[in-house]
Amino acid sequence: MIYMKKSTPPAPADQQDVRATVESILAQIVSGGEDAARAFTVDLDHWGGDIVVSQATRAAAADLVPDQLKADIRFAHDNIRRFAEAQRATVTDCAVEILPGLMAGQKQIPVSAAGCYVPGGRYSHVASAIMTITTAKVAGVPHIAACSPPRAGQGIPPAILYAMDLCGADVILNMGGVQGVAAMANGLFGLPKADILVGPGNQYVAEAKRILYGQVGIDMFAGPTDSMVIADATADAAMVAADLVGQAEHGYNSPVWLVTSDRGLASAVLDLVPRLIATLPALNRDSAQAAWTALAEVILCDGPEEMAQVADQVAPEHLHVQAADLDWWLNRLRAYGSLFLGEETTVAFGDKTSGPNHVLPTSGAARYTGGLSVHKFMKTVTWQRATRAAARPLAEATARISRLEGMEGHARSADIRLAKFFPDEVFDLRAPAISG
Repeated sequence: MIYMKKSTPPAPADQQDVRATVESILAQIVSGGEDAARAFTVDLDHWGGDIVVSQATRAAAADLVPDQLKADIRFAHDNIRRFAEAQRATVTDCAVEILPGLMAGQKQIPVSAAGCYVPGGRYSHVASAIMTITTAKVAGVPHIAACSPPRAGQGIPPAILYAMDLCGADVILNMGGVQGVAAMANGLFGLPKADILVGPGNQYVAEAKRILYGQVGIDMFAGPTDSMVIADATADAAMVAADLVGQAEHGYNSPVWLVTSDRGLASAVLDLVPRLIATLPALNRDSAQAAWTALAEVILCDGPEEMAQVADQVAPEHLHVQAADLDWWLNRLRAYGSLFLGEETTVAFGDKTSGPNHVLPTSGAARYTGGLSVHKFMKTVTWQRATRAAARPLAEATARISRLEGMEGHARSADIRLAKFFPDEVFDLRAPAISG
C-alpha cells in the first residue's frame, strides 16, 4: 500500500467552546421555554415572525416553487418512500412456541413523536427534508415535527417548505440551530416532546443532539460527511475525479479518499481534481479546495483484496466502487454507510433522489451502525405468555438460578407460582452446590 497523496489534517478543533455554548442555550430554553427559544431565533436566525408555519404559508410556498422543481421533488419523494416501504416490509411481528405452553414474540411499534432537523444554512437542503420526514411517515410515526433555519424576511425557503409539506410534516417550525432542536425535544410551541431527533446539521446541532441523547433518542452522532471511491484500471478517471470533487464541496472538513490498484488512474485523478475544483462557484471552490488539500488521500494498493481491507478500516460514510466484478465487491465489503456500485450511479444520486437514505454514519461509525431507516423510528419489543404447565419448569430453573446468584426476591417470585399452581407437590428449589 502506497500513499500517492496523504492527508495533512490540522490539529483537532477544541470542542469545549462548542459544548459550553450549546449547554448554555439548552439550559436557557429549559428555564425560559418558548420565550427563550424565540429570543435565540431573533438573535441567531434574524427572524421575528411566526414560529409555527401556518397552512396558508405552506400553500403560498408551493405557489412559489416552479413546476419542474415540484416534479423533481415529487420524483425524489416517490423513490425515497418506495425504498422506505420496502424496508418496513422486512420488519415484522413474530411469535414462537419456545417450549410447550410458552409463547414468546416480538412487536414493531413506531415511536409516538419524531423531530426532523432540516439544514438551511449555506445550502437549501431539500433532500434532507425528504429523507427524514418521509422515512418517519412510512414507519408510522403518529406525529412528525420538522424545523429549519428561517431566512431574514422570508422564513424557511419555499422549496424546503414545499418538500416538508409534501412529505407529511404535521408541524413545521421557523427555527434552526440548537433552539430548533431544543424546541422539538422539549415539546414547545404545542408540540409533543420528541421521542427521537433525526437529521444532519452543523457542529452546534450535532452537539445539541449528543447532549440530549438519553432524554430523547437520536439517529446517530454525526460528524463531517466523507466519501471514498474504489477504482481499478477499468474506471474513468474524469468520472472518478468529478465524484471526489462533488463530495469535497460539502465543506472544508469533508475528507475524500481514492483507493486504486492502478497508478496511471491515480496520477490522472491527482491531475484532474485541482482543475475541476477551480471551475466551481466561489463558495463551493473554497470548501472543496480546503478539503482536498488537507484531508484527501490517494492510496495505491496491490489488488482488490487490499483495496477492500483499506475500505473496511476506514469505514466511509459513502463508498463508491468503480471497478470490475461488482458482485464480488458487494459480497466482500463490510463497513460503509451506503454502497454505490458502478459508474452508472453516484453518491450525488444517493444524496438527492435515488431512494436509500442519505443520513448516514460518518467518522468511521459505519463499523458498528447503519444509516437512518424506518428501523430507527421503530421499537422492536418482546412479549411472552405461558400456561401453568409451562410455568413449572420455568419457575423451578428460575428459583435455583436466582438463589445461586443471591437474588432471593427473584427466587420467591418463582416459588409463589409453584405453590399456587401445584399445591400438592414439593420442589427442591435450593441453589445447587458447586463442587471445588
